[in-house]
Amino acid sequence: MRKKILITLAVLLIIIQFIHPEKNKASGPQINALATRITVPDNIKSIFAKACNDCHSNNTRYPWYSNIQPVDWWMNHHVREGKKELNFDEYTNRPLRYQYHKMEEIADEVKEGEMPLDSYTWVHQDARLTESEKKEIIDWANNVRANMESRYPKDSLIRKK
Repeated sequence: MRKKILITLAVLLIIIQFIHPEKNKASGPQINALATRITVPDNIKSIFAKACNDCHSNNTRYPWYSNIQPVDWWMNHHVREGKKELNFDEYTNRPLRYQYHKMEEIADEVKEGEMPLDSYTWVHQDARLTESEKKEIIDWANNVRANMESRYPKDSLIRKK
């Protein structure tokens, strides 16, 4: 009985190796990307590239182990959830209230150590943010939000009935 269970599990493990979700790889320029309308300094781009973009953009860097199931499904779930929360490549396609809020969230999540996720930094140790990098992101996000508010005051975005 135990042998049959082990054989069944082995067969299932082999079969699932052929079932993969679609990869998060966009082709062409991302016309709604954050950087198309907001200045993103090189230092922030570099931090985002190493610690954020895999889950918060339309292009994920896939390591070798992402070809192994069920790891690929787990990664795909994380990427979908990350993009649902914030997608830098679709940022300017969202309402201004959303954009304000996401800048505030970026600063808060980084300040509280919630981002990047521990499950990501365990494998991508270079994604661990230094205190200096955290400060750079927080300051940048707060400045972007302040600039947005000066150009488009929040009160002007409230729908009048």
